Amino acid sequence: MKARVTAIHTYPAKDEPGTDLAECVMEADGLAGDRRKRAPVYLVATAQLTPTTRANLVLDATAAEVAAAIGSAVRIGDAVLGLGRTTGSCTGSYADVLQPGVVRVGDLVEPWDGDVEAH
Repeated sequence: MKARVTAIHTYPAKDEPGTDLAECVMEADGLAGDRRKRAPVYLVATAQLTPTTRANLVLDATAAEVAAAIGSAVRIGDAVLGLGRTTGSCTGSYADVLQPGVVRVGDLVEPWDGDVEAH
């Protein structure tokens, strides 16, 4: 999957509105300032957004591209994510942080098959 990040959101408190960010630090257990939940990161394609979607990363990819990337790793900015499974609603993907780093709106999302740096 080749795409770009179009939006970054954190949700510090359950059931409260999120915070829109231009950039964030992706820590080993998720985005800095985000409430910890089922998986460190939740990402979706732009077309998968609904008024109730609480995704951390929105990508200008198609839903099919996101689904096809499940089971692989992607580099976004300085971070590397492992896309692990679909969400319960079958939109988007949960991801684990394989390599922490800074992620910005506009960053490329590219397949990653390289080494993961130890942090």
